[in-house]
Amino acid sequence: MKTPPPPDHIRRGQAAENLALRFLQARGLSLLERNYRWRGGEIDLIMQDRDSVVFVEVRLRRNQRYGGALASIDQGKQKRLIQGAQHYLIRHRLDSAARFDVMALTPDKGGFIVDWIRDAFQASA
Repeated sequence: MKTPPPPDHIRRGQAAENLALRFLQARGLSLLERNYRWRGGEIDLIMQDRDSVVFVEVRLRRNQRYGGALASIDQGKQKRLIQGAQHYLIRHRLDSAARFDVMALTPDKGGFIVDWIRDAFQASA
């Protein structure tokens, strides 16, 4: 029995993650894990950048209405990403510096405008 293809929004999201991954790898980051899931949610990409573990949220938006991709990462989403990062670091017994990056992708003329925001927000102490 054939598995039906995923819905369009899932395929678009996977394509955006693939593009973000290639973009980051081309800049020297290496993939540690993709679609890391824990009870509170999911982290799209976890990358290594020298001595730092980088937790990456990939956002794809068709347009900039309602603030675009960056505006969609509100305090609640940040809190869940921080919790997920803590879970990952504890589970893997890592004592590394951590950073939260956002990859915002907006379709443009058959491709994407890629906006990489390094250190997009901080985990409060």
